[in-house]
Amino acid sequence: MTGLVRWLAADGGAEDIDERTYRLALALTAVVAVLLRMLFPLADPPWQMSVGVVWHDEGAWTHNARNMALFGTWETDRWNPMYLAPVFTALEYASFRAFGVGLWQARFVPEILGAASVLFLAGAVRHAAGRAAGALAGALASVHFVWVMWNRAALLETPMVVPMVAALYACARGARAGGWRAAAWGASAGACAVIAFFAKAAAAFFLPALGVVALAGLWRWHVAPADARAAERSDLAHRGVILGLLLAGATALVVFVIPFWSEFRFYNWQMSVTRKPSYAWAAFVDRASWLPVVTDFFTRMWVVLLLAFGAACGVAARWRRAAAAEWLAVAWIVLGCAELIVHDTGNERRYVFLIPPLIALASIALGRDRRLVAPEVAALTRRQLVAVLPVVLFGFYVLAGSAARAAFAPHISPSVRSGAAAAALAGAALAVAWPRPVRWISSRRWTLRASVTLAALVVGLDLAGFVRWSAGRTYHNYRAMRLVGERLAPGTLVHGKLANGLALESRIRPVFVGREFGNYEDRLERDDIRYILTYTRPYLGYEGRVILDVLGATAWTVVERFPVAESPAGNDEAALIEKLPRAGSGTPAERR
Repeated sequence: MTGLVRWLAADGGAEDIDERTYRLALALTAVVAVLLRMLFPLADPPWQMSVGVVWHDEGAWTHNARNMALFGTWETDRWNPMYLAPVFTALEYASFRAFGVGLWQARFVPEILGAASVLFLAGAVRHAAGRAAGALAGALASVHFVWVMWNRAALLETPMVVPMVAALYACARGARAGGWRAAAWGASAGACAVIAFFAKAAAAFFLPALGVVALAGLWRWHVAPADARAAERSDLAHRGVILGLLLAGATALVVFVIPFWSEFRFYNWQMSVTRKPSYAWAAFVDRASWLPVVTDFFTRMWVVLLLAFGAACGVAARWRRAAAAEWLAVAWIVLGCAELIVHDTGNERRYVFLIPPLIALASIALGRDRRLVAPEVAALTRRQLVAVLPVVLFGFYVLAGSAARAAFAPHISPSVRSGAAAAALAGAALAVAWPRPVRWISSRRWTLRASVTLAALVVGLDLAGFVRWSAGRTYHNYRAMRLVGERLAPGTLVHGKLANGLALESRIRPVFVGREFGNYEDRLERDDIRYILTYTRPYLGYEGRVILDVLGATAWTVVERFPVAESPAGNDEAALIEKLPRAGSGTPAERR
């Protein structure tokens, strides 16, 4: 043990790694990133250690791209998510046209994008904080278990997040470029932010985050001394960001939004915003308290979360000197969490967009700062501390609540109470003893070797999760898709959301039924649809209870059952159901 401590303490005077080492690390990172995302492409998402991936949603979100590839038309029914996610739909259609329609072809798009995000993130952090930080960011992102698993699913989260990471990279490059290149990189960042929104509207918060960072950067440049402004024309990058946001936004408005206004408004506002959450004050309080404890998201990456929190405090303390990419990472997290509290903290998929900025800040703490808290934080006065104390307390609560979840899950209330109590005690102790605790923590700088070792431990835990999943992987859902294709003739109409989920390996025509959208109004009158696909285990209608309306309106019988894997038990079952001729009494023939 003594030898290990001495080895970690041997700094050797290294402040950063050289360019050759960085390139070698990045090449290895890229290989690992591609392998983890493309191995076993047809395997079921992890149900043993769920990360929130709902496999049957893959068919639902690729619906329009599949329609066009198979039947030559985007719309075959009233479920058309291309108006919500046109970028995703276009990318999936390109994959289907190039490789054919199927499950691995649908997943190929997010797999490639996910691997690219690792390089974008490494490059962004490298330009903002040095080569060591960039290499660590790439390593952490390449193996992050939750991020890898979402990159393997044909869902909207990866196509939404990757343009945001690309915008972070463009911001970092723009801050280091000069002349027209700075403006071009800035405009690219603005365009990427707009692309992210049209990949999934949940990225709406990122547009003001990027805009605020650009405006703050312009203000900071204008109040700087004249010699500093002449030496660093960073205003060009910030102006480019604003120009990119405006031009890309105007283009999207003219090309897509205005021509399809009624559909755009329905899918992006009525279905996604007004239909789902409660906006009462009590609901906001509940969602804020649930943020760190309702899922394992923060618990799984607690070390990264701790490092990112410390780095964010440092960015805030030295805000005049912090790089634009650092500010964007902080704004991304702050406004992103606010968006979660406003809309939904109950689904783990909502949190996925926080992974890249958390890794970016944690890598800056490991690779450049090499301490938990920057010395500038200790220089704040007690009055300044009081001004930001509410934000600090909430950060303490996220850290304490996510740690408490490890002991109390799946029970939420004990995690909330213990996390809140721990945060309050930590905040009180900090205020009373200020600035001594922070001064003590910030005075101890790690060696680069110690930082790499800590990062290696985090990487090892994520790799262990992947190994565990791969050792117990199943292919139930893919086999069920193939069986549906063998059982039903091409072009067969099939009712239900699960019909979309099981359609990627067949040529059936699914008719999606959602609650008050997607073929909801005529769900009880479609006598032309002979078949239904739905779960029978864990329980009938597990994918959405609206399918029970369809089943209750007709007599029916189970034709065939298929093993599938969605719930944590992994032994779920889907059923192909045939509608029977309507009886006078309307009593179902079988209700299992």
